[in-house]
Amino acid sequence: MNSLQAIPMEHGLLLAAALFTVGLFGLLTRRDMLFMLMSLEIMLNAAGLAFIVAGSRWASADGQIMFILILTLAAAEASVGLALLIQLYRRFKTLDIDAASTMKG
Repeated sequence: MNSLQAIPMEHGLLLAAALFTVGLFGLLTRRDMLFMLMSLEIMLNAAGLAFIVAGSRWASADGQIMFILILTLAAAEASVGLALLIQLYRRFKTLDIDAASTMKG
């Protein structure tokens, strides 16, 4: 058995689906913006894991290339999200996302 095929594709995709579900649950239930950003990161990592698993199944580098693009997107999302988080905290002294609904301008 090839070392790349040591873990079945179904197991990797089930793990990716479980991580995505945990991230989605965290995004929908938490009102703290920091936890929402962490949930988005978990969801992006789950999508990247699915690409890696699929790429290794068909012995293609496309999954790894897509994972690099997802990491780039996650870095951009984190920088913009943290800038919004700092602005929200400076203005309202809270990280509750409901406070952002009162922002104008």
